[in-house]
Amino acid sequence: MKQIFLTLALVAGMFTTANAQENVQKDSPSTGDLFNGFTRPLTFDRMIPPYALEITFNKTVHVIFPAAIRYVDLGSADLLAAKADGTENVLRVKAAVRDFSRESNLSVITEDGSYYIFNVKYADEPVKLSVEMTDFIHDGEAVNRPNNALDIYMQELGQESPLLVRLIMKSIHKNDRREIKHVGSKRFGIQYTLKGVYSHNSLLYFHLQLKNSTNVPFNVDFINFKIVDKKVAKRTAMQEQVVQPLRAYNHLTVIEGRRTERMVFALPQFTLPDDKHLIVELHEQNGGRHQRFTVDNADLIRAKVINDLKVE
Repeated sequence: MKQIFLTLALVAGMFTTANAQENVQKDSPSTGDLFNGFTRPLTFDRMIPPYALEITFNKTVHVIFPAAIRYVDLGSADLLAAKADGTENVLRVKAAVRDFSRESNLSVITEDGSYYIFNVKYADEPVKLSVEMTDFIHDGEAVNRPNNALDIYMQELGQESPLLVRLIMKSIHKNDRREIKHVGSKRFGIQYTLKGVYSHNSLLYFHLQLKNSTNVPFNVDFINFKIVDKKVAKRTAMQEQVVQPLRAYNHLTVIEGRRTERMVFALPQFTLPDDKHLIVELHEQNGGRHQRFTVDNADLIRAKVINDLKVE
């Protein structure tokens, strides 16, 4: 019986000690170390500093991003956000309720791999109703931490960084070299040529040029890349495989009269069997000056490998 009382006393003492420690922890301010020293704390140089954003109930705040929006997360039900109709890079934000008191947050990931975070507060009259964000390349603020992260990878690009893809396309466009001289088409005063094919990390880059020698603007409807049979027997359906571009640089919708413009497209890497070739089509909107040329496998396998980038 004495042993039982002794055991109960020890248990009661343990509970008393634990409760005392718990009360001390509640009374003392938190040091931020929730794991008793068994983990490394996150230092401020690892933090992506958020932007301050004010929203209200009766007005809509628009945030313009430098690339298409791929992901949006709202910190609470007090916020409403959606892409503006007909756009890919404009986010409209407003308050779902009037005068919400607790601060919330908003996170956005864009197609170029950028990550943006905002601390959101309610304001009766927000000063900034239209906000334009900048990407990492053009953000000239010299700080010791990232303004927005650019290490986010997209599924369709595989192991290639979206930032690097963009830099490669920009470099190709800026250097403006003519690596291929025999592929193109010329009709109705429009010349459509392939200036080069480049390769890097399982992606192909097509450098295209469109020269409008007429006085009538050329309105681009769409550009199409498709693999088709070289010869199609009569009464046999043509087998087509469309290759969707993953990214585009300087993708213009209008080429004015007497102007020459260039575009760069990133496509997944592929090769062609002997009986097939790649057709690159350019269609004019509400017009008939369509252009097309073919690319053989010999042109693809001679794609110039990109090792050095020269971008200013």
